[in-house]
Amino acid sequence: MTYAPTLAQLRELQSIAQAGLTYTRDPYDRERFARLLDLTAELLAAQTGQDLEQVTTTLRAERGYLTPKVDVRAVVLNKAGDVLLTRERQDGLWSLPGGWADPGESPRMIAVREVREETNREVRAVRLLAVLDKAQHPHPPDLWAVYKLFLLCELTGPETIHAENIETLESAFFSPDALPPLSLGRNLPTQVSRMVELARNPRLGVDVD
Repeated sequence: MTYAPTLAQLRELQSIAQAGLTYTRDPYDRERFARLLDLTAELLAAQTGQDLEQVTTTLRAERGYLTPKVDVRAVVLNKAGDVLLTRERQDGLWSLPGGWADPGESPRMIAVREVREETNREVRAVRLLAVLDKAQHPHPPDLWAVYKLFLLCELTGPETIHAENIETLESAFFSPDALPPLSLGRNLPTQVSRMVELARNPRLGVDVD
């Protein structure tokens, strides 16, 4: 029987290798940890179907103690209760506006900026809806451990915008019961539906994995 390591196991190997490269002072151990990182890259490339050279370069670029990356998503509803989605240039599929957290910006600031950059709409961030561990949900395989933050945002400007946008192909409001094909690496249909439910009913509190 052939055994394939899980993504969780590979991320643990990556974490061990990266921590070793960060803290070791022994040149021989540094070589061993560097080799462990390269072996992890080979296994990750095979597991995720990504290019080995690209995976190796990406892992080698990481420095310091390995921690989960943070993905911030904005949940914007109109008066009809429809949810705002953007169509990504990368895969032509739809997602909640958002992206990686940048140093120097709070989650609220990131959510507002991402909505502006991806949809040309102005919003204000109201409250946190959920903090999800991507590994606990059936997303496609990913190189990174990711925490996903979902923030409810309210429109402060027009609902309909016709200006061109260089970040995404288009944006529009959709009924939660009639979602377009989603970019599953970014968000799942069950997640979008749940965020709408949490947005409509504050008494449900915050979902946390």
